[in-house]
Amino acid sequence: MNAQQPFVPGAKRKPAHIPGGKLSRWSQIKIWWREIDRVLLGLVLLVMALGTIAVAAASPASANRLSTSAETLDPLYFFWRHLIWQVIALGVLVGASLLTRENARRLGVLLAGGMIGLMFLVPFIGVEINGARRWINLGMQFQPSEFLKPAFAITLAWILSWRMRDPNLPVLTIATGVLVLIAALLMLQPNLGGTILFGGVWFVMVVLSGVEVKKLGAVIGGALAALTATYFLYDNARHRIDSFFGGGTAFDQVDLASRTLVAGGWTGAGYGLGIRKMSLPEAHTDYIFSVIGEEFGLIACAVIVCLYLAIIVRVLMRLVDEEDLFALLAGTGLVALLGGQAFINILVNLQLFPSKGMTLPLVSYGGSSTIAICLTVGLLVAVTRRNPYLKTTTRGLGDLLGIGQGDGMNANKARSTREIHQ
Repeated sequence: MNAQQPFVPGAKRKPAHIPGGKLSRWSQIKIWWREIDRVLLGLVLLVMALGTIAVAAASPASANRLSTSAETLDPLYFFWRHLIWQVIALGVLVGASLLTRENARRLGVLLAGGMIGLMFLVPFIGVEINGARRWINLGMQFQPSEFLKPAFAITLAWILSWRMRDPNLPVLTIATGVLVLIAALLMLQPNLGGTILFGGVWFVMVVLSGVEVKKLGAVIGGALAALTATYFLYDNARHRIDSFFGGGTAFDQVDLASRTLVAGGWTGAGYGLGIRKMSLPEAHTDYIFSVIGEEFGLIACAVIVCLYLAIIVRVLMRLVDEEDLFALLAGTGLVALLGGQAFINILVNLQLFPSKGMTLPLVSYGGSSTIAICLTVGLLVAVTRRNPYLKTTTRGLGDLLGIGQGDGMNANKARSTREIHQ
């Protein structure tokens, strides 16, 4: 005869907030809000808000240039469209940030495969704009390379993290092969600026992954040889580089951008009072930083630069104690992607870098590009999520950079890898 089980009140009753044994949507949102880096999210939203103001200032210049005798665009045409795209992009940002690290990795790998497949089609069915065939129209016109950027960082982090399972796996060979494939597809468009950005992200992530210096040096040598060949094989790249080192003329885009940037002095001419911006090509996208300089002054430009630096530093601080190699590499790659694109754009506007046709992330007007940038930020927030009640006892990025902690912390490492705050 079976002994009667003791009665436990409420033992068969499931918690009200966990229907079906799963967390409710509201509980998931509360956990998400607790685990994300809210300072990072606030900095991103602040840059986007300033970008909205900048687009409003640049919109009349671009609307005037694109108006024809048959159609006159409203001066704030691009501003109103930018607001719509920003709302959509913010939804993408929040949706991506709700993902777990595992799901963020899966999304990145699948997205990388899909975008590389579309890039194979771009030379055949792509849309040509300003002499470059980078866009594809599938109901909405977009650049596959823009969405490939965050997917590349996630996928590369996943490949490089295989070394934790088996140090003998040829992760450098595989990662370099992926980069070479993407670089070849980009140069068919041609897109030298994008190729340089992908290469820079690859370099940062490979160095952090601990690859041998000899192997890395050989790959860098090959990359320099490829860049040299690019100068002689691609007329567009050669003309831009020659114009940059030769000083150009007063009618070059970069020269116009530099003159516009300093025209407002330290405090700017005032909103809507800029004159030189009316001569700028792509004032609302590639050269919006120059519009900010003319209408809001060099001080405003410095604030934008400081905000980008704050985002980069904030992410690196978040990764100092990260124990998961995939999260460490993915977070570093994504922020290198964001910061690298921002500073290439700024250097072009300062006439310190050849023109690359690259927008200022979170600031420039954009449709699909704004969505792609916010997807990058959303994935960055997702991979840097952390339970605030867990205390790490390793240094993550700190260990890779050789930042010591002292004997006390090293003793704690020997006892456990992670401990819960009491």
